[in-house]
Amino acid sequence: MSDAIKHECGIALIRLRKPYQYYIDKYKTPLYAARKLYLLMNKQVNRGQDGAGVANIKLDVPPGHRYISRYRSVEQQPVTDIFEKIDKKVRKALKGHKEFANDGHWLQENVAFTGEVWMGHLRYGTHGANEIENCHPMLRQSNWRSRNLVVAGNFNMTNVDELFDKLVSLGQHPKEYVDTVTVMEKIGHFLDEENQRVFDRFKGIYENPDLSDIIEDNLDLQRVLHRSCRDFDGGYAMVGMTGYGASFVARDPAGIRPAYYYADDEVVVVASEKPAIKTAFNVEYNQIQEVQPGHALIIDKYGEYGEYEFRKPVEKKSCSFERIYFSRATDPDIYNERKTLGKLLIPQILKEIDYDLENTVFSYIPNTAETAFFGMVEGLEDYLAKQRKKAIMDGILFEQDLERLLTFRPRIEKLVSKDVKLRTFITDDAHRDDMVSHVYDTTFEVIKKGKDNVVVVDDSIVRGTTLEKSILRMLDRLGPKKIVIVSSAPQIRFPDCYGIDMSKPKEFVAFRAALELLKDRGLEHLLDEVYAQCVASIETGNANADNYVKALFDPFTHEELSRKVAEIITPPDLKAEVAVVYQTVENLHVACPNHSGDWYFTGNYPTPGGNKVVNKAFVNFMEGKLVRAY
Repeated sequence: MSDAIKHECGIALIRLRKPYQYYIDKYKTPLYAARKLYLLMNKQVNRGQDGAGVANIKLDVPPGHRYISRYRSVEQQPVTDIFEKIDKKVRKALKGHKEFANDGHWLQENVAFTGEVWMGHLRYGTHGANEIENCHPMLRQSNWRSRNLVVAGNFNMTNVDELFDKLVSLGQHPKEYVDTVTVMEKIGHFLDEENQRVFDRFKGIYENPDLSDIIEDNLDLQRVLHRSCRDFDGGYAMVGMTGYGASFVARDPAGIRPAYYYADDEVVVVASEKPAIKTAFNVEYNQIQEVQPGHALIIDKYGEYGEYEFRKPVEKKSCSFERIYFSRATDPDIYNERKTLGKLLIPQILKEIDYDLENTVFSYIPNTAETAFFGMVEGLEDYLAKQRKKAIMDGILFEQDLERLLTFRPRIEKLVSKDVKLRTFITDDAHRDDMVSHVYDTTFEVIKKGKDNVVVVDDSIVRGTTLEKSILRMLDRLGPKKIVIVSSAPQIRFPDCYGIDMSKPKEFVAFRAALELLKDRGLEHLLDEVYAQCVASIETGNANADNYVKALFDPFTHEELSRKVAEIITPPDLKAEVAVVYQTVENLHVACPNHSGDWYFTGNYPTPGGNKVVNKAFVNFMEGKLVRAY
């Protein structure tokens, strides 16, 4: 999208299912898993560039040897930074010991990052400073191997305050009031209890150190996750590793956040996106499975795996924004969905340009909108094919008219391209806006001045600031009669609280449009009424029950809001007429039938906590508080 929006994170897990020596012998390297994890993470770097982390656990190393290793980085290229450090660490350990370079037993006892269980995480920080302490994986340590826990995740919880209070009621003293810490400590608490339960069951029958192995063999991670996650409200795909080598990936009951896996006799692999698994392990898409909502993929210490329900699944509401923008379009399903989104916009676009295809040029911005653009072009071709058929069936008398109709093609140009070499390092607003306007290059002399329409497809229009401050001005310099900005996503009206950095309603241009329309029509009293409802619901503890902010949009049609958005983003000195065309929610569901999470557009949140967040966010707006509502 032309507006910069940060998104939730990416996860990766690799579990080697055969002895470590097997991979050294077959792949001629002690770092087979590290190389594969590097590929998995690199192919998901679109999901997080603020930081990265890697953790590794060795199985069955003798007491006194390190069995957990972790690196985290907030360098400019954190993934590369981490794996360069891992390579350097291995090379340093082998210096003077080259004879052991292919000895799996020696390597595991003497060299870090030679374990069988690997976890990777890519961070996009939706809040908190970009510091290494905020990077996953998080580690909860203990002298008991079975009580160690490493956690990373793609999640945001809406009820952090309740989870924090629950930990306090359990007698804990959490060190931070953030969902990452509370989630890890909650799982860790019940992992401790599970250890104690198994210990009590077998004490007196077995003695240490055998008792430790018996505990590890009998720990029930499904039970741990059921007890620890039952009061989580949010979207999550969490990956965890225990100190004894069992691991899990747990997905929220509505399937808001994505998680996929592949398994064969050598590995079990998990990632946030299917293309990462396909590329790293060269497998077919039909071999990659989705972790089901409310289920955890659990891999025991012996490498056996299965999906187990730990929360009762609810109606699936996987995030449609993942499909529209954030995930890689190389996933064939996502690619086809984005093309369909573009194709379904054709009737609205044709109406906006008064069906004048001869004097209309079609383009797109940014590059991620390219797939939707291809779909739009296909839709135009389908429309023209129908027009040709109709003309022939009706009978055309003049040969030149038939020739023109049969040979006509939509005018397609690359009008705007981003100059990736130009950095907007200037921070003061006055000069930064000018710099932003030069981040993009424009193609001149392809528009008939004063005569052509320009139609530009964007993934979505969130804030509208980049359109207003740079793109529309650039397009206007080309001299078009009319500029039509087309969003492949519907109007973003409500904040997200499950991972995407869209938490303050005033930042949304569609919300600003509703405010303007309320003012234009003398309906500003609705703001006070909705504010009173939100405040009362928060005070009585009923804010989860309903989304009262929907009432602010009810008086207006989709088209009325689109026209007002066009007014808001149009600079006062622009010569061309500006129109905005948004995708409809109905067509979104046609394009993405299996991913119906649409709360940004409809306000229909998949968890009760979503209603609480939107009501609180509106109260913050009315009270002038520039803070997140969760």
